[in-house]
Amino acid sequence: MTFGPDGVLRSANRAARELVLKGELRSLMFHDLFEGLGRPVTDWLGDVVAGRLPGGTEVLRARTGGEESFIEVTLRRFTEGGRVSALAVLNDATRLKTLEAQFMQSQKMQAIGQLAGGIAHDFNNLLTAISGHCDLLLLRHGRDAPDFADLEQIRQNANRAASLVGQLLAFSRKQTLKPEKLDLEEVLADLTHLLNRLVVERVGLKLSHLGRGPNRALRPVRADRRQLEQVLINLVVNARDAMPDKGSIVIETEPVTLVEGLRRDRAVVPPGDYSVIRVIDHGVGIAAENLQKIFEPFFTTKRVGEGTGLGLSMAYGIVKQSGGFIFADSTPGEGTTFSLYFPAFDGEDLPAPEPEARRTASKPGEGVVLLVEDEAPVRAFAGRALRLRGYTVLEAATAEEALDILRDRSIEVDVFVTDVVMPGMDGPSWVRIALKDRPNVRVIFVSGYAEDALSENQSRIPNSVFLPKPFSLNDLSATVQAQF
Repeated sequence: MTFGPDGVLRSANRAARELVLKGELRSLMFHDLFEGLGRPVTDWLGDVVAGRLPGGTEVLRARTGGEESFIEVTLRRFTEGGRVSALAVLNDATRLKTLEAQFMQSQKMQAIGQLAGGIAHDFNNLLTAISGHCDLLLLRHGRDAPDFADLEQIRQNANRAASLVGQLLAFSRKQTLKPEKLDLEEVLADLTHLLNRLVVERVGLKLSHLGRGPNRALRPVRADRRQLEQVLINLVVNARDAMPDKGSIVIETEPVTLVEGLRRDRAVVPPGDYSVIRVIDHGVGIAAENLQKIFEPFFTTKRVGEGTGLGLSMAYGIVKQSGGFIFADSTPGEGTTFSLYFPAFDGEDLPAPEPEARRTASKPGEGVVLLVEDEAPVRAFAGRALRLRGYTVLEAATAEEALDILRDRSIEVDVFVTDVVMPGMDGPSWVRIALKDRPNVRVIFVSGYAEDALSENQSRIPNSVFLPKPFSLNDLSATVQAQF
């Protein structure tokens, strides 16, 4: 294309007309065709024609045509017949910009996941200290005490906060799951009663099992039953809220075999057998510009006070952590379908490990515990809680400090209680060193992250168990007592 100094289109070859003008040639200005520099595109054209800029290449949004498209425009100044003009060479950059946007969205989701996991870890430490010290106060305040109701409120709200933190961990895929072999039809049958109570009278709920036959049954999957139920509850509640008037929600199951990989929404579902659950509503639908954001934490189109914006992000994290995939299809005014793909699982559940022989303590509360925790409020609560139960407690703020204590061979220790992530040496690392000289000491790892982050290291450490934060006074006492 060529343009005059005033931005008027002078000429365009066939390829340019097909790309930008859909084949026709009409009198247009440069700014009628393109936008997107952050300043008027005519200023760029004027600078190039006047020689103030040597030209260059920019990716601009095309103003013509119904669908959003991007054009890479290379602009150069030239003179022909004494007239100064601008030559624009065009390349279709729509696919490039789409891939760039998808990559940026993927990077953003990853960054948000890391942020959510870090925030959840820190909050779990705070909640452990809050609920723990509340437990200590409740030991001294019976139900008839004037402060009992206030303390109970603190404890209950700390538990509610822990539930929200659990949703952040679910999104970041750093929560502890307990997967088992599940029959989806059985799970849905057991859950139907609760779901019917959630959808209220004006909304109907229907279960539908598609594609079943003698040689095509819905295959079992491997997932955490409680978390899968929470995913389905969130999806059904969202579907209910999307239908303010009457309507119906359909939950479908279907066995699906993918001969080739399925590419959708920056994800690739590998070939194989899947058990698919779909939650379908005929509500208001989701606008196209929001469809790529719905799994982000705190994104919600509901009014203030109607939702936290964590439900779908939690569902996304649980499904991904379970090895599955979740997709959303929606048409505004017609409804939305959420599709959950879970790999078929034909293996057997691992049998529960045989309980190891326990050493016999004289009575509950006898024994020495080495407590290693870098968060002072958590360490203070845990130390006091264990001493109240009769244990002798040695405290250390770092792994290095713990190893210094253990250099005194006269000190007998029965149990190590240690945080996993600490400044300097982490929990599993110092425990491995300590167990070389004290192989019979039992180990309790505590962490605000999931057990998965520990599993590889823990698997090489004998006599070890995991206690997730936030934990209560009773949780800690019972876990320690179980090691004797």
